[in-house]
Amino acid sequence: MEFKINSKSFDKILSKVIPAVPTRTPMAVLENFLFEIKDGLLTVQATDLEISLKSSQNVAADSNAKMVVQAKLLHDVVRSLPDIQLSISTDSNSRLKLKTDKGVYHISYFSPEDFPEIPVVARDKEIIIASDDLKRAFDKTSFAMSKEDMRPAMTGTLLEFAKDGLRFVATDGHRLVKYVNKSILTDYTEQYIIPERAISVLSKLLSDGDVKIYLSKTHASFITGDIEFITRLIGEKYPAYNSVIPLENENLLTVDRSELLSTVKRMLIFSSGTSKQVKFSISADNLEISAENIDTGSNAVENVQCEYSGEAMDIGFNTAYMNDILSHLDSEKVIFKLHSPTKACIIEPDKTSENEEVMMLLMPVRLNN
Repeated sequence: MEFKINSKSFDKILSKVIPAVPTRTPMAVLENFLFEIKDGLLTVQATDLEISLKSSQNVAADSNAKMVVQAKLLHDVVRSLPDIQLSISTDSNSRLKLKTDKGVYHISYFSPEDFPEIPVVARDKEIIIASDDLKRAFDKTSFAMSKEDMRPAMTGTLLEFAKDGLRFVATDGHRLVKYVNKSILTDYTEQYIIPERAISVLSKLLSDGDVKIYLSKTHASFITGDIEFITRLIGEKYPAYNSVIPLENENLLTVDRSELLSTVKRMLIFSSGTSKQVKFSISADNLEISAENIDTGSNAVENVQCEYSGEAMDIGFNTAYMNDILSHLDSEKVIFKLHSPTKACIIEPDKTSENEEVMMLLMPVRLNN
């Protein structure tokens, strides 16, 4: 087998696939690329059994071939090369030969028989979404996923096909985010939970163009450009999140997001290391924000201009959670919908595009006496 390829083109293929190669695994075969040439199409694949990646490119090869090759070694060699023509062939000693006009490099290859089958996701249901829209949806929601394994469903982000569009939902029990892309409408209602690592890897792979999404009961496939990304789904039932979203939060607080975010960041410095509590004292035209650390004897108070309609109240929040929420909104102003100091607070942008809906929920914390 022999073919020629530009070193930078080959590096792009390997760089797209190597995120699926595990750094530590009891299965040594997973540390390899599955390398295949069939009818002039070069396909490189990798998997850690949770996520899988494959990328392809047409090449002028003299024969078909299939093998596994040490992933890190091959990737390190290819990415170290200058922009140069690369000739790749196999020899009689089960070695992959990489040849340029400056040198020759040999890497052992092995039989592919022990390499696990990459899952195949049926393509009977296709959803197409712009890469930027998918990345935006993940960015708006994934920060709220739970880090605790006690409730596996909450460690991922929910994809829910609903009447109002494609919903992305994440929660850790303290905060909840719902993002709706209203431009994607289907004639069915289904739920799928994407794991945190899959979202992290996929988000880095997304660039321009569209993404085609295919889903089964156990796996999801995302195809963008010359990359296919496959992930195992979390096989748990997602919590009934709609039941915790309040419908009658009649007290409305409107405030400049950037100003509030800056204040919250300063309050984070002064808040207690355990509770990270910040106090919002809300009245008609003023929002007083304060934090105190009893252990260090330090405190801070700031006033932020606001618009408020409702009963005056003092309400406490976790400063770190508030910081996260405000950082993941991009509107000029935000609206707080409040009911009482002990009930969930809704935080929304004052303006959104006509094709999206953003809702962030934050549970208050009990104020110290």
